[in-house]
Amino acid sequence: MNEGAKIGVAGSARARRRSIFHYIGPALITSALMIGPGSITLSSKIGAIYGSTLVWTLVLAIVLMVVYTEMSARIGLAAKSSFITVIKEKWGFPVGLLIGVGAFLVTASFQAGNAIGTGLAISVITDLNPNTWIVVFTLISIALLFAKHFYQFLEKLMLALVVVMLIAFVITVFLAKPSIGEIFNGFIPALPEGSSGLIIALFATSFSIVGAVYQSYLVKEKGWGLQDTSIARRDSFLGIILLGIISFLIMITAATILKPQGLVVNDASEMGLALEPLFGSWSTVVFMLGLFGASFSSLMGNATIGGSLLADGVGVGNNLSNMKVKLFIILVILFGSVIGIVFGSAPLNLIVFAQAVTIFVVPFIAIAILVVANDKRVMGELKNKWLSNSLGIIGLLVLIYLAYNNANNIFFS
Repeated sequence: MNEGAKIGVAGSARARRRSIFHYIGPALITSALMIGPGSITLSSKIGAIYGSTLVWTLVLAIVLMVVYTEMSARIGLAAKSSFITVIKEKWGFPVGLLIGVGAFLVTASFQAGNAIGTGLAISVITDLNPNTWIVVFTLISIALLFAKHFYQFLEKLMLALVVVMLIAFVITVFLAKPSIGEIFNGFIPALPEGSSGLIIALFATSFSIVGAVYQSYLVKEKGWGLQDTSIARRDSFLGIILLGIISFLIMITAATILKPQGLVVNDASEMGLALEPLFGSWSTVVFMLGLFGASFSSLMGNATIGGSLLADGVGVGNNLSNMKVKLFIILVILFGSVIGIVFGSAPLNLIVFAQAVTIFVVPFIAIAILVVANDKRVMGELKNKWLSNSLGIIGLLVLIYLAYNNANNIFFS
């Protein structure tokens, strides 16, 4: 073999070796951080009460999440600076600060649930106090922030946790043996009486604008540029569809196992414990490993979003290698863990506060994404086309309705 051929073979080998991590990453992180103990509990509760009837709502929420995630990915590829910096240039520093502070408050307010879910999942397996595990994994998550090339490490960690979740929840579905006919019936739109509250909650957890907007940051951390546009789009579709698949598996398992028994879960661990009488203690362990994957990925990812966007909002940077950004991320991690240990769950007033912030911040972020994605000066050839705008407007209307519903619940109920 001549020297040129050897170089060609070596180049092909390198391309094969890099393929999986070159073509996936940012949206995988986004999907992993969105699948937390809250979303598992919600999917379980919907399946337990309504069976597979509301599967179609999950599909719609995932479609809208894909639209905004892909839109944000294009912003990250096209814009020379970060999303919040672009907003500051367009509308001024206070508006960028508002987005950063709002994202921080939303993520910090729900971080306690991620810490509790992480501790609870391992405590069921080990019989040790959940608070012990909260402390352990809080320290581990802070230590991981200082890993060399943190973004690359985070990407691999999230891939591993998503694989754990997929394996765990595929096994539970296999054990449950759901009816294929019932599953397909769930794709036909229907609105069972009394289901509106859970549908709204499902959209709130599966259609996360704060998660979507961070995609613009992740593609920059990945090092992708305009030449990687098609890769970034495929990544957005794959990563968010994985989120939908995992939520779907949990919902179908609950529909098959819990609904016939008339059982309704109040937290994610109850779903795992409900499997034990039917399939033995090992099935609970498998489900709890999935819950751990969901909780720990959200513990890390949620804090990364909140800390990074706050840091960018106040103007100290957004790169994950920046020490100031790491400190903001640690602040979110510690906030959730302390609340989890002290209160055992997120206090009601904290949840209400988070909902109040969401009312004003989330629709505004969606509007900002749409405005930037339609700015020819920023986006160039990656400017929104009619389909992205049409679906984006539908998503915005959904978010405005969610905000209106939250406002009614908080201020007028």
